[in-house]
Amino acid sequence: MGLVIAFDEKSGDSGLERLVALVAQDMNRVNQTILARTGSDVAMIPEVANHLISSGGKRLRPMLVLAAAGLSGYKGEGHVKLAAAVEFMHTATLLHDDVVDESDMRRGKLAARMLWGNEASVLVGDFLLGQAFRMMVEVGSLACLDVLSVAATVIAEGEVMQLSAAKDTQTTEDAYLAVIRAKTAELFAAAAEIGPTVAERPKAEIEACRAYGMNLGVAFQLIDDALDYGGQAAKLGKNVGDDFREGKITLPVVLSFRRGSESERAFWKRALEQGQIAEGDLEHALALMKKHRALEDTVERARHYGAMARDALGIFSDSPWKKALLDAVDFCIARAH
Repeated sequence: MGLVIAFDEKSGDSGLERLVALVAQDMNRVNQTILARTGSDVAMIPEVANHLISSGGKRLRPMLVLAAAGLSGYKGEGHVKLAAAVEFMHTATLLHDDVVDESDMRRGKLAARMLWGNEASVLVGDFLLGQAFRMMVEVGSLACLDVLSVAATVIAEGEVMQLSAAKDTQTTEDAYLAVIRAKTAELFAAAAEIGPTVAERPKAEIEACRAYGMNLGVAFQLIDDALDYGGQAAKLGKNVGDDFREGKITLPVVLSFRRGSESERAFWKRALEQGQIAEGDLEHALALMKKHRALEDTVERARHYGAMARDALGIFSDSPWKKALLDAVDFCIARAH
Protein backbone atom coordinates (compact mmCIF):
# COMPACT_ATOMS: atom_id res chain seq x y z
CA MET A 1 0.00 0.00 0.00
CA GLY A 2 1.31 3.44 -0.87
CA LEU A 3 0.01 6.91 -0.13
CA VAL A 4 0.34 8.94 -3.31
CA ILE A 5 1.81 12.39 -2.81
CA ALA A 6 0.60 15.20 -5.06
CA PHE A 7 3.45 17.17 -6.61
CA ASP A 8 2.91 20.49 -8.34
CA GLU A 9 6.09 20.52 -10.39
CA LYS A 10 6.83 18.38 -13.42
CA SER A 11 7.94 14.88 -12.53
CA GLY A 12 10.17 12.21 -14.01
CA ASP A 13 13.69 12.52 -15.42
CA SER A 14 12.79 15.46 -17.68
CA GLY A 15 14.26 17.90 -15.16
CA LEU A 16 17.72 16.41 -15.70
CA GLU A 17 17.75 16.45 -19.50
CA ARG A 18 19.58 19.78 -19.76
CA LEU A 19 22.17 18.75 -17.17
CA VAL A 20 22.70 15.31 -18.75
CA ALA A 21 23.20 16.88 -22.19
CA LEU A 22 25.69 19.48 -20.96
CA VAL A 23 27.89 16.99 -19.11
CA ALA A 24 27.48 14.05 -21.55
CA GLN A 25 30.99 14.21 -23.02
CA ASP A 26 32.68 14.55 -19.64
CA MET A 27 30.44 11.87 -18.09
CA ASN A 28 31.64 9.41 -20.73
CA ARG A 29 35.18 10.07 -19.51
CA VAL A 30 34.05 9.77 -15.89
CA ASN A 31 32.43 6.39 -16.62
CA GLN A 32 35.59 5.19 -18.38
CA THR A 33 37.62 6.30 -15.36
CA ILE A 34 35.24 4.48 -13.00
CA LEU A 35 35.57 1.25 -15.01
CA ALA A 36 39.36 1.54 -15.14
CA ARG A 37 39.69 2.25 -11.41
CA THR A 38 37.51 -0.66 -10.29
CA GLY A 39 39.99 -3.04 -11.92
CA SER A 40 41.93 -5.28 -9.55
CA ASP A 41 43.78 -8.60 -9.62
CA VAL A 42 41.50 -9.59 -6.75
CA ALA A 43 38.51 -10.84 -8.75
CA MET A 44 35.88 -10.16 -6.10
CA ILE A 45 36.64 -6.41 -6.03
CA PRO A 46 35.47 -5.55 -9.58
CA GLU A 47 32.57 -8.02 -9.22
CA VAL A 48 31.19 -6.37 -6.10
CA ALA A 49 31.95 -2.80 -7.22
CA ASN A 50 30.45 -3.22 -10.69
CA HIS A 51 27.34 -4.91 -9.29
CA LEU A 52 26.43 -1.62 -7.64
CA ILE A 53 28.05 0.85 -10.05
CA SER A 54 26.28 -0.69 -13.07
CA SER A 55 22.90 -0.91 -11.36
CA GLY A 56 21.43 2.27 -12.82
CA GLY A 57 22.10 5.11 -10.42
CA LYS A 58 21.61 8.56 -11.96
CA ARG A 59 25.20 9.66 -11.20
CA LEU A 60 23.77 12.92 -9.87
CA ARG A 61 26.72 13.70 -7.60
CA PRO A 62 29.45 13.43 -10.27
CA MET A 63 27.22 15.42 -12.64
CA LEU A 64 27.12 18.17 -10.00
CA VAL A 65 30.94 18.20 -9.94
CA LEU A 66 31.07 18.62 -13.73
CA ALA A 67 28.29 21.22 -13.87
CA ALA A 68 29.77 23.32 -11.05
CA ALA A 69 33.14 23.22 -12.85
CA GLY A 70 31.38 24.34 -16.04
CA LEU A 71 29.58 27.11 -14.15
CA SER A 72 32.99 28.24 -12.86
CA GLY A 73 34.57 28.31 -16.33
CA TYR A 74 37.08 25.56 -15.50
CA LYS A 75 39.24 24.59 -18.49
CA GLY A 76 41.41 21.82 -17.06
CA GLU A 77 41.04 18.03 -16.85
CA GLY A 78 40.94 17.52 -13.09
CA HIS A 79 37.16 17.69 -12.79
CA VAL A 80 36.81 14.26 -14.46
CA LYS A 81 38.87 12.44 -11.81
CA LEU A 82 37.23 14.48 -9.06
CA ALA A 83 33.78 13.48 -10.34
CA ALA A 84 34.82 9.81 -10.42
CA ALA A 85 36.21 10.16 -6.90
CA VAL A 86 32.90 11.56 -5.66
CA GLU A 87 31.01 8.65 -7.24
CA PHE A 88 33.40 6.18 -5.58
CA MET A 89 32.83 7.86 -2.22
CA HIS A 90 29.07 7.60 -2.76
CA THR A 91 29.28 3.93 -3.80
CA ALA A 92 31.45 3.11 -0.79
CA THR A 93 28.90 4.67 1.58
CA LEU A 94 26.10 2.65 -0.06
CA LEU A 95 28.05 -0.59 0.40
CA HIS A 96 28.69 0.29 4.05
CA ASP A 97 25.11 1.54 4.60
CA ASP A 98 23.55 -1.70 3.43
CA VAL A 99 25.64 -3.65 5.94
CA VAL A 100 24.78 -1.30 8.82
CA ASP A 101 21.07 -1.19 7.88
CA GLU A 102 20.93 -4.92 7.04
CA SER A 103 19.26 -3.97 3.74
CA ASP A 104 18.35 -6.70 1.26
CA MET A 105 17.76 -4.52 -1.80
CA ARG A 106 19.61 -1.66 -3.49
CA ARG A 107 18.40 0.01 -6.71
CA GLY A 108 15.98 -2.80 -7.43
CA LYS A 109 18.63 -5.54 -7.16
CA LEU A 110 19.88 -7.70 -4.32
CA ALA A 111 22.30 -5.70 -2.18
CA ALA A 112 25.94 -6.71 -2.61
CA ARG A 113 26.04 -8.02 0.95
CA MET A 114 23.31 -10.55 0.08
CA LEU A 115 25.49 -11.98 -2.71
CA TRP A 116 29.03 -11.68 -1.34
CA GLY A 117 28.51 -11.17 2.38
CA ASN A 118 28.94 -8.26 4.79
CA GLU A 119 32.71 -8.57 5.01
CA ALA A 120 33.21 -8.27 1.24
CA SER A 121 30.84 -5.28 1.04
CA VAL A 122 32.73 -3.38 3.72
CA LEU A 123 36.16 -4.19 2.30
CA VAL A 124 35.25 -3.32 -1.30
CA GLY A 125 33.82 -0.04 0.02
CA ASP A 126 37.19 0.61 1.66
CA PHE A 127 38.94 -0.18 -1.65
CA LEU A 128 36.76 2.37 -3.48
CA LEU A 129 37.52 5.03 -0.85
CA GLY A 130 41.22 4.34 -1.33
CA GLN A 131 40.89 4.72 -5.10
CA ALA A 132 38.90 7.93 -4.63
CA PHE A 133 41.72 9.49 -2.60
CA ARG A 134 44.34 8.31 -5.11
CA MET A 135 42.49 10.22 -7.85
CA MET A 136 42.22 13.33 -5.68
CA VAL A 137 45.98 13.26 -5.12
CA GLU A 138 46.59 12.84 -8.87
CA VAL A 139 44.57 16.01 -9.57
CA GLY A 140 47.04 17.87 -7.38
CA SER A 141 44.64 20.35 -5.78
CA LEU A 142 45.25 20.45 -2.06
CA ALA A 143 42.09 22.55 -1.65
CA CYS A 144 39.93 19.88 -3.35
CA LEU A 145 41.60 17.14 -1.31
CA ASP A 146 40.73 19.12 1.82
CA VAL A 147 37.05 19.49 0.79
CA LEU A 148 36.60 15.80 0.03
CA SER A 149 38.59 14.49 3.01
CA VAL A 150 36.48 16.68 5.33
CA ALA A 151 33.38 15.33 3.58
CA ALA A 152 34.49 11.73 4.16
CA THR A 153 34.92 12.49 7.87
CA VAL A 154 31.56 14.25 8.18
CA ILE A 155 29.73 11.43 6.34
CA ALA A 156 31.22 8.88 8.76
CA GLU A 157 30.13 11.08 11.67
CA GLY A 158 26.63 11.18 10.17
CA GLU A 159 26.56 7.39 9.98
CA VAL A 160 27.49 7.11 13.66
CA MET A 161 24.94 9.82 14.60
CA GLN A 162 22.26 7.84 12.78
CA LEU A 163 23.35 4.65 14.53
CA SER A 164 23.07 6.29 17.95
CA ALA A 165 19.64 7.73 17.05
CA ALA A 166 18.41 4.48 15.48
CA LYS A 167 14.97 3.36 16.66
CA ASP A 168 14.76 6.37 19.00
CA THR A 169 11.27 7.80 18.59
CA GLN A 170 12.26 10.77 20.79
CA THR A 171 14.48 12.09 17.96
CA THR A 172 13.70 15.76 17.27
CA GLU A 173 13.38 17.30 13.83
CA ASP A 174 16.57 19.31 14.40
CA ALA A 175 18.49 16.18 15.42
CA TYR A 176 17.21 14.32 12.37
CA LEU A 177 18.15 17.18 10.02
CA ALA A 178 21.65 17.19 11.55
CA VAL A 179 21.99 13.50 10.63
CA ILE A 180 20.92 13.95 7.01
CA ARG A 181 23.08 17.06 6.56
CA ALA A 182 26.09 14.97 7.54
CA LYS A 183 25.12 11.61 6.06
CA THR A 184 23.61 12.68 2.72
CA ALA A 185 23.84 16.41 2.06
CA GLU A 186 27.57 16.75 2.85
CA LEU A 187 28.56 14.82 -0.29
CA PHE A 188 26.19 16.91 -2.43
CA ALA A 189 27.78 20.03 -0.90
CA ALA A 190 31.32 18.78 -1.52
CA ALA A 191 30.45 17.75 -5.10
CA ALA A 192 29.19 21.24 -5.91
CA GLU A 193 32.02 22.94 -3.99
CA ILE A 194 34.98 21.29 -5.73
CA GLY A 195 33.98 22.66 -9.16
CA PRO A 196 34.75 26.30 -8.29
CA THR A 197 37.52 25.12 -5.94
CA VAL A 198 39.51 23.37 -8.70
CA ALA A 199 38.81 26.40 -10.92
CA GLU A 200 40.29 28.62 -8.16
CA ARG A 201 37.25 30.91 -8.11
CA PRO A 202 36.63 33.55 -5.41
CA LYS A 203 35.51 32.43 -1.95
CA ALA A 204 31.98 33.82 -2.45
CA GLU A 205 31.42 31.56 -5.49
CA ILE A 206 32.82 28.51 -3.70
CA GLU A 207 30.56 29.14 -0.70
CA ALA A 208 27.55 29.70 -2.98
CA CYS A 209 28.08 26.37 -4.71
CA ARG A 210 28.52 24.62 -1.38
CA ALA A 211 25.27 26.14 -0.07
CA TYR A 212 23.51 25.04 -3.26
CA GLY A 213 24.74 21.46 -2.85
CA MET A 214 23.97 21.27 0.88
CA ASN A 215 20.39 22.48 0.49
CA LEU A 216 19.85 20.31 -2.58
CA GLY A 217 21.09 17.28 -0.61
CA VAL A 218 18.70 17.93 2.28
CA ALA A 219 15.79 18.34 -0.16
CA PHE A 220 16.80 15.14 -1.97
CA GLN A 221 16.82 13.10 1.26
CA LEU A 222 13.54 14.51 2.53
CA ILE A 223 11.83 13.52 -0.73
CA ASP A 224 13.37 10.05 -0.35
CA ASP A 225 11.90 9.88 3.15
CA ALA A 226 8.44 10.76 1.86
CA LEU A 227 8.67 8.38 -1.08
CA ASP A 228 9.51 5.45 1.17
CA TYR A 229 5.93 5.71 2.45
CA GLY A 230 4.26 7.30 -0.57
CA GLY A 231 6.11 5.86 -3.58
CA GLN A 232 6.02 2.81 -5.80
CA ALA A 233 8.49 -0.06 -5.35
CA ALA A 234 9.45 -0.28 -9.04
CA LYS A 235 10.58 3.35 -9.11
CA LEU A 236 12.11 3.38 -5.62
CA GLY A 237 14.42 0.45 -6.33
CA LYS A 238 13.36 -0.98 -2.98
CA ASN A 239 10.13 -1.99 -1.29
CA VAL A 240 7.69 0.65 -0.08
CA GLY A 241 7.91 0.83 3.70
CA ASP A 242 11.48 -0.50 3.99
CA ASP A 243 12.35 2.36 6.35
CA PHE A 244 9.43 1.32 8.58
CA ARG A 245 10.39 -2.36 8.57
CA GLU A 246 14.02 -1.47 9.35
CA GLY A 247 12.95 0.73 12.27
CA LYS A 248 14.38 3.88 10.72
CA ILE A 249 13.41 7.20 12.25
CA THR A 250 12.83 9.57 9.31
CA LEU A 251 11.07 12.93 9.19
CA PRO A 252 7.56 11.56 8.44
CA VAL A 253 7.89 9.41 11.58
CA VAL A 254 9.26 12.30 13.66
CA LEU A 255 6.31 14.52 12.65
CA SER A 256 3.72 11.77 13.16
CA PHE A 257 5.13 10.90 16.58
CA ARG A 258 5.28 14.52 17.76
CA ARG A 259 1.74 15.26 16.59
CA GLY A 260 0.21 11.99 17.79
CA SER A 261 -1.81 10.94 20.84
CA GLU A 262 -0.40 8.77 23.61
CA SER A 263 -1.83 5.63 22.00
CA GLU A 264 -0.38 6.62 18.62
CA ARG A 265 3.05 7.18 20.18
CA ALA A 266 2.79 3.79 21.83
CA PHE A 267 2.26 2.29 18.36
CA TRP A 268 5.43 3.94 17.00
CA LYS A 269 7.44 2.79 20.03
CA ARG A 270 6.23 -0.80 19.67
CA ALA A 271 6.84 -0.94 15.92
CA LEU A 272 10.11 1.00 15.63
CA GLU A 273 11.84 0.84 19.03
CA GLN A 274 10.85 -2.72 19.92
CA GLY A 275 10.64 -4.01 16.34
CA GLN A 276 7.26 -5.66 16.99
CA ILE A 277 5.63 -5.20 13.60
CA ALA A 278 2.39 -7.04 13.00
CA GLU A 279 0.24 -7.56 9.92
CA GLY A 280 -1.37 -4.26 8.91
CA ASP A 281 1.04 -2.06 10.88
CA LEU A 282 2.45 -0.41 7.74
CA GLU A 283 -1.08 0.53 6.66
CA HIS A 284 -1.72 1.92 10.16
CA ALA A 285 1.51 3.94 9.99
CA LEU A 286 0.42 5.38 6.63
CA ALA A 287 -2.98 6.27 8.06
CA LEU A 288 -1.33 8.14 10.95
CA MET A 289 0.94 9.98 8.52
CA LYS A 290 -2.08 10.99 6.46
CA LYS A 291 -3.96 12.11 9.59
CA HIS A 292 -1.09 14.35 10.69
CA ARG A 293 -0.06 15.56 7.20
CA ALA A 294 3.42 14.14 7.84
CA LEU A 295 4.20 13.29 4.20
CA GLU A 296 2.86 16.55 2.81
CA ASP A 297 4.83 18.54 5.38
CA THR A 298 8.00 16.55 4.66
CA VAL A 299 7.62 17.45 0.97
CA GLU A 300 6.91 21.08 1.94
CA ARG A 301 10.15 21.21 3.91
CA ALA A 302 11.98 19.73 0.92
CA ARG A 303 10.56 22.53 -1.24
CA HIS A 304 11.88 25.04 1.30
CA TYR A 305 15.41 23.64 1.04
CA GLY A 306 15.05 23.51 -2.74
CA ALA A 307 14.22 27.22 -2.74
CA MET A 308 17.36 27.92 -0.69
CA ALA A 309 19.44 25.89 -3.17
CA ARG A 310 18.08 28.00 -6.04
CA ASP A 311 18.74 31.25 -4.16
CA ALA A 312 22.34 30.22 -3.49
CA LEU A 313 23.08 30.37 -7.24
CA GLY A 314 21.75 33.93 -7.45
CA ILE A 315 25.26 35.44 -7.56
CA PHE A 316 26.05 33.67 -10.85
CA SER A 317 25.20 35.16 -14.24
CA ASP A 318 22.60 33.37 -16.32
CA SER A 319 24.08 30.54 -18.37
CA PRO A 320 23.17 27.04 -19.59
CA TRP A 321 25.14 25.66 -16.62
CA LYS A 322 23.18 27.70 -14.09
CA LYS A 323 19.89 26.72 -15.72
CA ALA A 324 20.86 23.03 -15.63
CA LEU A 325 21.71 23.25 -11.91
CA LEU A 326 18.38 24.96 -11.21
CA ASP A 327 16.64 22.20 -13.20
CA ALA A 328 18.34 19.63 -10.94
CA VAL A 329 16.56 21.19 -7.96
CA ASP A 330 13.19 20.84 -9.71
CA PHE A 331 14.02 17.23 -10.53
CA CYS A 332 14.92 16.35 -6.95
CA ILE A 333 11.72 17.89 -5.58
CA ALA A 334 9.41 16.48 -8.26
CA ARG A 335 10.70 12.93 -8.63
CA ALA A 336 8.10 10.48 -9.89
CA HIS A 337 6.61 8.12 -7.38
